[in-house]
Order: sequence, then structure tokens, then C-alpha cells
Amino acid sequence: MEPTTPPLRIALAQVDTCVGDVAGNAATVLARTREAAARGARLVAFPEMTLTGYPIEDLALRASFRRAAYRAGDDLARTLADEGLGDVTVVVGTVGARPVKERPMAALGSPARPTNRAIALRDGRVVASYDKHHLPNYGVFDEFRVFTPGDTTCVLDVDGRRVGLVVCEDVWQDGGPVAALAGEGLDALLVVNASPFEEGKGHQRAELAARRAAEVGAPLLYVNQVGGQDDLVFDGGSFVVAPGTVGVAAPLARAPQFVEHLLLWDLPVRGEAPGRGEVAPPLDPDEEVYRACVAGLAGYVRKNGFRSVVLGMSGGIDSALTAAIAADAIGGENVVGVSMPSAYSSEHSKDDAADLAARLGADYRVQPIAPMVEAFQGQLHLDGVAEENLQARVRGVLLMAISNSEGHLVIAPGNKSELATGYATIYDAGSIGGYAPIKDVDKSQVWRLARWRNNHALDAGEIPPIPESSITKPPSAELRPGQLDQDSLPPYDVLDEVLDAYIEHAEGRAELLARGFHPEVVDKVVTLVDRAEWKRRQYPLGTKVTALAFGRDRRLPITSRWREPQEGNPS
Repeated sequence: MEPTTPPLRIALAQVDTCVGDVAGNAATVLARTREAAARGARLVAFPEMTLTGYPIEDLALRASFRRAAYRAGDDLARTLADEGLGDVTVVVGTVGARPVKERPMAALGSPARPTNRAIALRDGRVVASYDKHHLPNYGVFDEFRVFTPGDTTCVLDVDGRRVGLVVCEDVWQDGGPVAALAGEGLDALLVVNASPFEEGKGHQRAELAARRAAEVGAPLLYVNQVGGQDDLVFDGGSFVVAPGTVGVAAPLARAPQFVEHLLLWDLPVRGEAPGRGEVAPPLDPDEEVYRACVAGLAGYVRKNGFRSVVLGMSGGIDSALTAAIAADAIGGENVVGVSMPSAYSSEHSKDDAADLAARLGADYRVQPIAPMVEAFQGQLHLDGVAEENLQARVRGVLLMAISNSEGHLVIAPGNKSELATGYATIYDAGSIGGYAPIKDVDKSQVWRLARWRNNHALDAGEIPPIPESSITKPPSAELRPGQLDQDSLPPYDVLDEVLDAYIEHAEGRAELLARGFHPEVVDKVVTLVDRAEWKRRQYPLGTKVTALAFGRDRRLPITSRWREPQEGNPS
């Protein structure tokens, strides 16, 4: 006997939204819904807070902004119906509001609080809505401050199928709406997300989703945002998992990371085993981080109205990797590289900078700084570190002057190891500007990413973008004769290991010594990190790729007398 209910085709629309661009985000929803419907989709799901962008932070508290989002949702529903798409169920994230007597806010003009809301559109109207229950208040998230939680569940009827609806954090917490939906006889559980990228987070998502699918006894469909938004980057990677895959979490379908994508999957007839759809291959860990840096910079440049960037090209590995990321993000022709040799700059560094620019197709310029440094020295008569820093700061002034004159965004090539230890001249070419693409990448990984990018080019039959000598030569600021980074810092392989333990894992001096690190190295690194907070607070924002990024996740008091105990238990 033929089944009475055919398979239900569902589209997970992995899109890049922009905070505040309500009209543009609504247009994206309309375009993607047209495409999905043309391919047979009956349910089209978009990420968390699609219409508003994410994270909206204090925009949520503006009544005028919320009203614009409400209108956009209503208008979108009517437009879909007018275009003959009214019978397609479209789920989009937006901002809502609920009356909350105990937490009135005068700024809102009424005793109401915003909510993180998902709405379902069909037949020219909003047919259902759901307010997120669990509001994260850790790491990059600040939702508890601006939103109020929901307290009801939502089950959509889509062509006779029961589809539960929850938002992001609701599946990360035990109990709550997922537990409440476990007895609802669901055919599928839809989770709409704006989940930022972090190294290793993909496995956590997949394993968690498999557990929740088993909990409700139905396939779980996870749609995630993609693209850069300020210092966050969203990797997409939307997927479908079946119940009963706990510990395996093998996806039935998976979208590629870091690109917009429409993932289609057919929910089978009730009682039949779910089939597999498109499954994008997972990325190598170094490729994930590289593509995250590219996406973060691309989003920041585009969403802030820039078309080009400028940076100092020293011939070293940090500026080389940053320039390669910029070329991949916005095109090499939109990258301005400025070589600013001093009296101490080596010929090989100048040659490497020129070679890099040629490989990338960048706009390359040479501006010696000696005359400008001499002009300052004629007045200041500096020596030692002050003289070294003067050279570095002249370079920063040059980049900002070019930016002001030509409208490029200055990008800083500083890495996480430098930022952690304060091994950077504040306001120099390595720390000045509007964005720092590798700010959350330690020095050891800088080399790995450069290797990955060059190998990727070779695999594609292309010329590697980064000169080999930029990767292999010892790093140096070249501010005095024969200077090397290791004159002032431990070897980077040791330094980065200590930094990872101290910063990422919050280990104290006793734990670091127990790992076998030399006491002098531990004391030096810990002291450098603790004393450099004032510098870090003045550094540009940059793409977050680790679980603990400076500026976003790790903020210590600038003035603090606390230091790691030299002996005994640091707790």
C-alpha cells in the first residue's frame, strides 16, 4: 500500500547575515526560499536571529529596532505569499518581546523585555513563534543581560509532520524544552543556531546533537549561521543526525564550512529509516583556522564599507600570512603592501616582501623610513629601546596616513604569542589599525597555517603565495643589528606551550613547574603576560578562533598587584 504521506523535503539555509541590516537580511531569506522551493523544499529553515543579524547586543533594547524587525517578518510573510510561496513553511530567527512585570526597563517605554525569537511563516502570516529558553552568559555570549527567556515549547505542523523547534543554547542544556518535547511524538527536531567557530567545537556539536536526537527519538536538523561579524566568525557546517547515533554522531547530511549553502534533506515516511543526503567532507584543523581567519576579515571589511586593506610587508612570516589571508578574503588586487625598510632592514627581508606582493598580485610600495626617523632623532636624540620603538611607530604613522588618504582599512599582523607577552610596540605597524586577522593565532600555528596554505596551492597546481624564506628564516623585528625574537623570548615552541597552559587552561606556576618547564621560563612568561594587559586593551579586534581569545574571553584588571605565588599551592 502506498504511504499516505510522502517524504518531506527540508532545506537548511546556511546564510551570512549582517547585524542591523534588517532589509538586506530579509532579502536574503526571500532569495534563498525561492531557490529552496524551486528544488522541492516544503520547510526552509534559517539561522538564529536571521532578520536582525547576530549578536545584536544592545540593539535589542531599542524599541524602534524591534519594531523594524516585526515589520520585516510580517512583510516577508506577505511577500512570500504574493510570490506563490505561501504554502512553504519558512522558519527565521528575529527579535521578539515579552511583558515582564518584575524586570521593567524605562528605556523600552513599557514593562517588556526583548526575546531571542524564532518565527514560522506560512500563508502570508506568522503562524507560530518560539522564544529561546536558555540565554548563555559565558564566553562571547551576553544574552541574559538583554533578553528574557521563553517558557513554552513549539511544535510545527508541516504537511502533516510534527517538527519541534528550539534555538541554539536550548540543546546545550539538559532538560528544558528538549526534554519537554521528548514525549510529543516528533518526526524531527529543528535547531536554529548562530554558533561561533572555535577550534574543536564541531565534534562537540555533532555529539551533542546526536544525544538530543536520541532524547526526542527523531532526526535533529541543525542550521547554523556563516560569515564574519566583528570579531566572531560563524562556520556554518549545518547538518542532520539520526537518533541512535550517540557516540558516533555520523551525519545524514552536512553542509560545507565557511560558505553560504543550501542543504537539502528528505525526512522519510514515518517508520522508514532516514536516508543520507549531501555530506561535505570535514576540514583539516589547520584549514579550519585558516578559513576562519579569511571569513572573519572578509566579513569585517565588507560589513564596515571598506573595499581594500593596507598593511606593512616586512618580509617576515606574520605579515606574509596576514597578507595571504587578506588576498584570499578580498582579492590580491585590493591589498596594499608597504615595505618600510629602516637602516637595519636586511636585503633578504626586502626581497621577500617584494616576492610576496608579486605572488599575491598586491599593490606594492616601498617607503624607506630613515629620513623620517632622522628628523625625529634630530629633536629627540633617543637611544636603546626608545630608538627601536621610534622606528616601529614611524611605520604605524605611515600606514595610517595612507589609510586616511586612500580609504584602505589598516590591518595588523600581530599574533597571539606577541599579544600575550606584550612583545610588540604599541602603535607600530604590527599593532595599529582596525582589524587583526591572526590576533588569536599563536606563533607556532602561524607557521603551520603558512605551510598549509602553500601546500594547498601546490595541490591545486598554483604558485604558493608565501615565500619559503619567510617561513624558514628566524623571526626578527630588525630594529637593531642582528636582532632576533629569541633574544627576548623563549623559543616559540616552548613559549607557546607555556602560554597555552597558563592562558587557555588557567594553570598556575605550580602546575607549570610540574609539567617540567624551567622555573626561569615560567616566571618570565607569567610576568610578561600579567604586565601586558594594558597593551592588549589597546589592540585592534580580530578573528576569534580559540576558546579563550584576548579581548573577548580573557579580560584581566589592567592595574593589579596579584602575581602567581613563587612557592606553594597557587590556589
